[in-house]
Amino acid sequence: MSTGIDFIEIESGCLSLSNATKIEDIIELDKEAVVQDLSSQQIGEILQLPIANSPLPICVWDCCAGSGGKSLLLYDLLPDLNLTVSDIRQSILANLKKRFARAGVRKYHWFVADLTDINSRFTIDHSPFDLIICDAPCTGSGTWSRTPEQLYFFDEKKIDQYALVQTRIVTNVIPQLRPGSFFVYITCSVFKRENEDIVHFIEQQFHVQMIKMKLLRGYQNRADSMFVSVFRNGL
Repeated sequence: MSTGIDFIEIESGCLSLSNATKIEDIIELDKEAVVQDLSSQQIGEILQLPIANSPLPICVWDCCAGSGGKSLLLYDLLPDLNLTVSDIRQSILANLKKRFARAGVRKYHWFVADLTDINSRFTIDHSPFDLIICDAPCTGSGTWSRTPEQLYFFDEKKIDQYALVQTRIVTNVIPQLRPGSFFVYITCSVFKRENEDIVHFIEQQFHVQMIKMKLLRGYQNRADSMFVSVFRNGL
């Protein structure tokens, strides 16, 4: 059916539409298609690396799941997975559940947790995991091309504050990996303190090997900028 809507095909499975497009009047969002930033979609290509030769079904923990965008990417690539999602915010997990329901995703486990509490001794069902995705809280500096006003209000002290949060989270979650499994660290930040410095911290503190690191420069494509690194657990 022709709708008369202009679009640009960025790559296979990815279309660019005007911000004013009322796409919800044409398709069922999260069921027939997902609206995501281009860089977020490109994370899906990187996620193919850790799942390429994994035995099925793989056991995955999306530890800072938010509304579930990265988990939906993974489900699109590999529906046969045992998924666990968590977040510190009960309200955002409520949004995730609604989004998953629309997408037909029903096989998953969820829980609320403060992963910055390094004194916590939480027990996670289905641990250890074959893959942990950590889309970590950050300054969001990679999104400032569409919200430039944030730069005016930004306090540089927040960089170190977020870096502390990030180190605490990875310290809690990486021990939940099984031997030979993978850890994917993601931010929407452009600051070295939140990206390369965290990679260095992970390499120094854990028996893991960094096998891929990339900055997705979204501003070149009118998208957010994102940082992603992939580690293989050596133990």
